[in-house]
Amino acid sequence: MHGRGALFGTDPAGLVPRLVGLRPHQHRAVPVEHPREVPFVVLTGARGLGKSAVLEELQEAYRGHTPVALVDCAAVEFAAPPSGRPAEAWSPLAQALLVIAEQLAAPVTGAGRIQFPRLMSGLVAVAAGGWGDADSERIRREVERILLLNESGSWLSGIAGRWAGRVAVNVVTAVTGTGQLLTAAIEATLDSLSEGFGNRRHQRASVWYRDYPNAGGHARRGLMLLSGHFRAGGTSRQHAERHLVRALLADLTDAYAGVLPRMQRIGRPLILVDNAQSPPGPGLVDAVLRDRAEDIADQVVFVAGLRGTGAFLRSAVRRELSELARRADWTPDAGAPSSRALLVPLPPLGPDDTLHIVGAACGELPVPPQLPHAVHRLTGGNPLGITVLAEAAAQRLPEAASPAALLTGEVRLTRDQPGAPAYRELLDRLVPADRLGELTVLAAAHDYDSACALADALLPDDFGPADVRALRTRLAEEGLPVAAGQFVGDPFVRTLLLLRLHHLDADHTRWRRAHETLIRHYAPERDDAVRAGYRLHHQLALGADASAIGHLRDTFPALDTRAWLATLRFVASAPYFHAHDEAGRDFTGQGDRRAAVALGRTDAEHPVPDGADPALHLRVRRLLHAVWQLSDPLVLPDATVCDRLRFELEQLSNLRPAGNALLWRASREWPEDALAGRPLRLPEDDDDRNAGGA
Repeated sequence: MHGRGALFGTDPAGLVPRLVGLRPHQHRAVPVEHPREVPFVVLTGARGLGKSAVLEELQEAYRGHTPVALVDCAAVEFAAPPSGRPAEAWSPLAQALLVIAEQLAAPVTGAGRIQFPRLMSGLVAVAAGGWGDADSERIRREVERILLLNESGSWLSGIAGRWAGRVAVNVVTAVTGTGQLLTAAIEATLDSLSEGFGNRRHQRASVWYRDYPNAGGHARRGLMLLSGHFRAGGTSRQHAERHLVRALLADLTDAYAGVLPRMQRIGRPLILVDNAQSPPGPGLVDAVLRDRAEDIADQVVFVAGLRGTGAFLRSAVRRELSELARRADWTPDAGAPSSRALLVPLPPLGPDDTLHIVGAACGELPVPPQLPHAVHRLTGGNPLGITVLAEAAAQRLPEAASPAALLTGEVRLTRDQPGAPAYRELLDRLVPADRLGELTVLAAAHDYDSACALADALLPDDFGPADVRALRTRLAEEGLPVAAGQFVGDPFVRTLLLLRLHHLDADHTRWRRAHETLIRHYAPERDDAVRAGYRLHHQLALGADASAIGHLRDTFPALDTRAWLATLRFVASAPYFHAHDEAGRDFTGQGDRRAAVALGRTDAEHPVPDGADPALHLRVRRLLHAVWQLSDPLVLPDATVCDRLRFELEQLSNLRPAGNALLWRASREWPEDALAGRPLRLPEDDDDRNAGGA
């Protein structure tokens, strides 16, 4: 996986191979890191950073070599009980444990199936709590699936399968023939562990529940208490679920116990938990971490994907991915269960990764040399964004050769689904679906107050200030970055949302209303440079450049040079999703007039305001349009415009002796940034450079 070598690498071994003790895709051992206690690895980040892709790749890398299971907590099967199953006898975590055990049971190289007698008994006790008015067929289906967790997979597997069916019949008969449903089901299950194929391991498992709190040394009573606690809900259910998790881990520990199993199984079992922010994820993570903190040891490697920053794991050890390439410097705090977690934020991909992904997707197609850099600038290295745009390029080159054309054109991501504009496909995966409409409007806002102004003007009456705050909090919880001056901090997500806002109406009505609302919101009340910058930004988004030119022209002689450049850069970051005529009105042409203005081709037809210095006015106008186009993440950088930008900044540096150095550096660095697919950086002055060197 691109940029993920610290997780997957083989030479040197990455984090997961060192924890599992096996090379990926191989049955070859590597020295095990943290032999006594294993960190619970949690990959964090916002949507689209590749957490699910990493977990799927890990599953593929270790399938058939060591026991491995992947569970997606956002899957439909964990959202609600199956038909006929009462809620008091079902939970997302209990269902997840069944699904995990079914996958872990599969035979691997050199070793047979793992059996789960402890978990099986506990899950039967839980299910039996919902059999009060169930039909015998439903009971048989439920209990037979659970009992198959105890199938050995040996040459007797066929007989074992029939054994499970026979035990299921016995359980159904016992349950339907007496009023003591729970007792009958538990007794029939415990009897199954000591008859037929019962062995010493099964005997140990059959007495495991004797140690359940208040069981008094009786396994049957322990299971009945577990079932009662589960049905009670709340903290009682959490207590029961924690014992079910413990049962799963105890069965895994038992499978590795003894001389022969240790010789046959050379890799630790691996449990992968995707979308761990959703039930059953938090309950599973909490149960494992608490038991490990209480010295209830296991040797299972957990790797979870968590949307957000993992704020609820307050004491977790946090490491950057690059720090884990050779060793995980991890030591838990004895008094903090969450310190058993190792939080690893997945970083964005680099420009070279983007180049390779686009090249691999396009194959023999000729790719414009600047396209991969432009894709990286637009996406900020977001793996999902890069992948979708690379696929769009593979399907639509050469007619669609700019990021804008790739985003607005249709792309087919799967064969069985119709094509759709790429920006819609990305938004479906990058933002909460239930708040897409509101975020589309609020993406134009800069802070809470401006978001409230937009909500009041364009959103339904039932979406008020409290909802604005809640949505802002949700974005932070989902791991989207916070950026000063932007309601939606992630530039890529914000660009996609604004693109959707522009395309909501054929005549761009809501697009125009949003910017007009913000222009009024930032109307001049006092000499406030920040408000002026926001107002000019939104005026330029509607194609009206006169006020921006006048402001930059008039403040150039006196304003601090660095502040002036910052204002120029921010105002010129206004979105430009369509062409405008000279008066700033929409028109249907496809041309981008910014290059023509930047190159001076429209100077002769442009009237200079009375009293303004014509040379300075036209230079600032050319400069504004040059920066506007070159900082636009949806277009490929124009080398001719870059040359003109360099020239205009050089000429301005001659007019400001005090700010000569900063303007000169900008004349060199901004064209370089644009051509390299980087955001334009504010140049440092001499004091900044000396401080950095010190």
